[in-house]
Amino acid sequence: MIQPFAPKYMKIGVLTAALQELTPRNVRDIDPDRAIEDWLGFAGELGVNYIQLSTALHPSESDIPAEALLDPVANTLDLRKPFDKTRARRVESALKSSGIGLSDLAYFDNMLHHDSAVRQKKHDFMLRTFEAASMLGVDAVCGFVGRNQLHSMDENLIDFEENFIPLLKAAKDRGLTFRVEQCPMPGWTTSDNFHNNIGYTPGAWIALHRICAKHGVGDQFRIHYDPSHAILMGQDTRSIFQYLKDEGYGFLIGGFHVKGQVIDSKGVAAWGYGGQTMERGDWIAGKPSNKPADQLNAWKKQVVFCEHELPGTARHDPLAYLQNRTVDWLDHQLAARELLPLDVENTHLIIEHEYPKARIQNKERLKPILQGSIAFVRKIDEAAACMAALQNEVLASQNIPVQGIGRQAYRS
Repeated sequence: MIQPFAPKYMKIGVLTAALQELTPRNVRDIDPDRAIEDWLGFAGELGVNYIQLSTALHPSESDIPAEALLDPVANTLDLRKPFDKTRARRVESALKSSGIGLSDLAYFDNMLHHDSAVRQKKHDFMLRTFEAASMLGVDAVCGFVGRNQLHSMDENLIDFEENFIPLLKAAKDRGLTFRVEQCPMPGWTTSDNFHNNIGYTPGAWIALHRICAKHGVGDQFRIHYDPSHAILMGQDTRSIFQYLKDEGYGFLIGGFHVKGQVIDSKGVAAWGYGGQTMERGDWIAGKPSNKPADQLNAWKKQVVFCEHELPGTARHDPLAYLQNRTVDWLDHQLAARELLPLDVENTHLIIEHEYPKARIQNKERLKPILQGSIAFVRKIDEAAACMAALQNEVLASQNIPVQGIGRQAYRS
């Protein structure tokens, strides 16, 4: 049977942390949902169809000062006060009038924190995030698992079972899935640990999912795949997706952050992929500094050899693609279609802006930068959709071979 040419495109969105200060703090602290309304208006100007709504503990409540963060989080969704029906109706009205949709909610924090009081505070906030997601009619929350810094990685599997499974059961009760972004968060601690979010790589995802399945919440555990973190760890998207398919876990990928990473070969020569291990400046006089600005230096485990890329801002570099030193965006989108059992037309591609030199807290300056990146992501996805449909459907239906070899998993 001859197949028609029918490419399928993903849903393009942006994480609201891209401009966390769009609404001045003195305005949104008094009128918290104003920030969402302003972002929906901005999203329309950017030409994007969806926003991923960022929430976080308010700066006055957070255990980590903003000065110690590599990428400051955004509480566009302010949950200091309950998100009740009145607030939900206001946000729903703004969504309807703007024509912009919500992909999901995002709260990135350490859910396995070793201090039980701090951990409980974060869990309580996550439950409030679940409630808001349920009231707004989205089906997922995106975030981290985290790590107990006092325990080994194997012991953290026990921590996950004891402390994270209850969160997944709460998500299940509300009809939600939890999608884990796989950033290892190396700068989260002034210790020498590099992997501080245990859901950082496919082998770990499978181990965690087995625990989830044992407790009846396997369907609640999914991955929000971000290729920048694969590059950080020397991996490439096609090999990761092939591995998941081979192991029978391709279903784990539930959404995508579109953010890249550009490896600095000089930094790798100096420190390797483990990053700077000494003389960072996060320890003073033989112990961890209590100054947030000093604690930021813990991120030299990462930033000495790489820099986040806003899609479209890095030069086209075929050799770097093959060396896994930057993201091959076209093959990233092709691999997703070819290797994962996705419902493509209902899969979200969320631009996450963390390119340091362009982290501009000025709407008019940032606007054309984000517009360009969003347009780039849309066209890359369209190109991949066209190639996948032509090669895997149209040609295949007529027994016409695809030309060439293309990028192959496990080969560089």
